[in-house]
Parts: sequence; structure tokens; C-alpha cells
Amino acid sequence: MQGLLVILIFAVMLVLNVPVAISLGVASFAYLFFMSPLPVDIVVQSFVSGVDSFTLLAVPFFILAGDVMMEGGISKRLIMFCRVCMGKKIGALGMVTVFASMIFAAISGSGPATVACIGGIMIPAMIKERYDRSYSCTLASCAGALGPIIPPSLSFIMYGVSAQLSITELFLAGIVPGILMGVALMVYNRFIAKRHGFGPGTPGYEQAMLAEGGGDQEELPSLGKATKEAIWSLMVPVIILGGIYGGIFTPTEAAVVASVYAILIGLFVYREIKFKDLAGIFRKSVLTSGTVMILVACATAFGRVLTMEHVPTAVAQIILGLSTNKYVVLLLINVFLFIVGMLMETLAAIIILTPILLPVVTQLGVDPVHFGVIMVVNLVIGMCTPPVGVNLFVGARLGGIKVEKMFKWLVPMIGVLLIVLMAVTYIEPISTFLPNLVKTLSAWGS
Repeated sequence: MQGLLVILIFAVMLVLNVPVAISLGVASFAYLFFMSPLPVDIVVQSFVSGVDSFTLLAVPFFILAGDVMMEGGISKRLIMFCRVCMGKKIGALGMVTVFASMIFAAISGSGPATVACIGGIMIPAMIKERYDRSYSCTLASCAGALGPIIPPSLSFIMYGVSAQLSITELFLAGIVPGILMGVALMVYNRFIAKRHGFGPGTPGYEQAMLAEGGGDQEELPSLGKATKEAIWSLMVPVIILGGIYGGIFTPTEAAVVASVYAILIGLFVYREIKFKDLAGIFRKSVLTSGTVMILVACATAFGRVLTMEHVPTAVAQIILGLSTNKYVVLLLINVFLFIVGMLMETLAAIIILTPILLPVVTQLGVDPVHFGVIMVVNLVIGMCTPPVGVNLFVGARLGGIKVEKMFKWLVPMIGVLLIVLMAVTYIEPISTFLPNLVKTLSAWGS
């Protein structure tokens, strides 16, 4: 009952429109101050211990790397490379939006950053080629969900810290699910483009463009030229992921390497940022990192209070009381996580719920790495669903429309992503194949 009071205080704060991080901290303080004989110092100690982690150093550096790449010309060269690769087939620009988001996800690790960077360029381009404006915004927003799944991923870092698992293993586990989500969105986009006449190659497109005086299509460079221009950009995920999986450096060190590399490329190769621009970029990264770290600190304190009140144990008993079948329990947890993802910020949900749900599934024999992928995939879909849906708000702002205009296209896209989620949930090798393969190869090598 006392644990429920903590959750109730947190819920009331959210209803009053208090930021999530502040709500978590206030709920923890209020509970210990008014309802517990334990000292309030526990909350302060939790704040410190929550962010006192070498692994968490990766968060501000990956944020910095993403900000530098957005400003330094790396993103637009990635997009041109993707456009040349896709050619002018039906639905090409929509596929480029997804493909470019997948590559940028392997750089930034952030959903909103992926939407802002790729969507900022691709949404106007799709609208110009007669894609529906609301469809363009929705596709860019859902493609941005790949940011926290394809490594490096801030969400996997948070889960790894909470569950005390290898970040490298989690990064490996996220590759195949992220690719599956991207392919699913591309297939859906091609079907919609063909059905509704979006882009070149569809019935009526050429006549409509000629009638509007826009019959001339943009000439794309050759693949060789586009690759030459983008080679420095394409090297970023190669360096990050190759260095991590090759054992050259840790994920935290990889974040530092990515930041330094991005700054050098932006300053001396593409020359689209100057030394005077770095102060503004650093300031933006510090503000974002500070927000994330405050959230981590407060969520850690909140989770510690819940643990002291045995809330995880109670939740486990309730769920296992409904069913002890692994597949039924996973379905129930997926429904719960989907609802949570609609209402709560992803990183906060991971930090709070991992200590609660992980013991439940491990009792049933679910691999912790596999469950981490299930949790992250489910919660990032929540980044595309109202009312929180941060990706939606970024996409709507870029397209100059109201979020409600996107719902027509959003529902089927969420359906596509949920199909992938069910496959990831019930076909464990999708998540565990690569980590197990790397372990096997490492064992042979030694």
C-alpha cells in the first residue's frame, strides 16, 4: 500500500503537468519525508549513485556527436548517398527517409535527433514530389524510432546500467530488430506510394507535375561521386561499431571518439562549422545532457524507494498470478509497456521498470538481453504515439501541421511496427543471434 502511495504521488504530479524528472524526485522526497521513518538522505545518495557511472559518460558524448553531425554537413551527404542508392523507383524518397534514418541512428542514438536531422531535409523534399504532407511527417517520425534501437543507443545504455548487463551485447542485439523495423517501414512506404501516387513512377505523377510547372526532376550525382562525398560520413558508424565490436574501445570510449571525429570532419573536411560555432553546439549538448542526467538521478531515487517497499516483488506476484506461461506473460508485459510508452518518456520508463519487470521474466527463463530488446523496441514505439510522442511533435513542427493530421497515417504505421515487435518478442534468435555468434567467435579466437 505504501508503494502505491509513492506511485500515486508521482501520477498526481504528472497530471499537474510537472516535468517527469521533477515528479520522480518530488515523489521520492515526499514519501520519505512524510510517510517513512527512513532518512531523506537516501534520496540524495541515490541521486549521486544514479549518475556515478563510467558507462553513463557515453550519454553526453553521443549527444554531442549527434549535434555536431547535424551542424557539420554529415547528415545531408548521408541523405544524398541514400537517394543515389535508392534511385527513382516508386516510393524512393520515402525509402530514403527510412534508410537515412537507419544510418543516422548508427551515429546519434537518439530518436528526436534522427527526426530533426533527417526529417528536416526529407519532409520538404517529399512534399515537393507530391507526397502527402501529413504522410511525410508521419513517416519521418516513425523512422526516427530507429534511433534508440540501432546502436549506439542511449536506451540500451540505460537498460544495461539498470540491469547490469554488457552494453556491447545489447548493442549487438539491437542491430537485427532495428533493420527489420526499417525494412518493414520501407515495404509499407512502397505500397502506400504506389496506391496513392506519391513520387515518380506512379500513375498520374508526371502529368500532375507538368500541370504544376514542375516536370523537371532533380538530377542526382553518380554513385561514385555520392560515395566520395559521403565517405567521411559513412565512416562514422564503421568507426563506432567496428571499434566496439572489435574490442578496440568500450562504448563509452567510442562516444568520445565519435565526438572528436565529428568535430574534425565538420571543421577541416566539410568545413561547414567554424571554431566560433562550437560554443553554441556545446551549449546545446550540455543542456540536453543535463536534462537526461537529472532524469536518470531522479528515476534512480524513485526506483530505490519502490524497491524498499517491495513493489517489484508485488508486481511479479500479480503477473505470475495471472499466468505462468512465458508467452502469455510476455504479451501482458508488452501491452503494459505499450501503454507506458504512450504516457512516459522512454529513458525514465526503462530506469523505473527494468528492476520491476526483469525479475519476473528471468523467473520464466527469458534471456535478459532478449528482454532488453523487447522493452526498448516497445517503448520507442511510444515515441511515435500520443500524448507524449516526442517524435510526432518534432515531425509535425518540421512539416508545419497539427499532430492530429498525422493520425490517419500513424495508425497503420504503428501496426507495422507492432508486427515487428511481436516477431522480436516470440522469435528470440532475432535478438540473441548476433551476441551469441560474437561470443562463439571470440571463444574460438581465444
